[in-house]
Amino acid sequence: MNVYNLSSIISFYTTHPDCKQSLQKWYHDVLSRRWLKPADITKDYNMARTIKNNRVIFKIIENDYRLIAEINYEKGWLFIKFIGTHAAYDRIDAENINQFKK
Repeated sequence: MNVYNLSSIISFYTTHPDCKQSLQKWYHDVLSRRWLKPADITKDYNMARTIKNNRVIFKIIENDYRLIAEINYEKGWLFIKFIGTHAAYDRIDAENINQFKK
């Protein structure tokens, strides 16, 4: 997959260094994937949850952080829409958040 907005990952782990290694591993792992449908993601990440609008919620460091991505399966693109603590995640609408905000 082509992962867009790597800068959002870097920005996030700069302020949350405890998740740096996990986010870097997630990023490099996703680069090596080619998901064609939601079931492909949950096969690779059994703790990921697919939701409406081609969105996927990934748990980072167990359940401490959440990452929401939007997938364009046809083009092989993944756009990061949100990275945050579990508490911050509880305050957003995962299906409709438009862009990454720190």
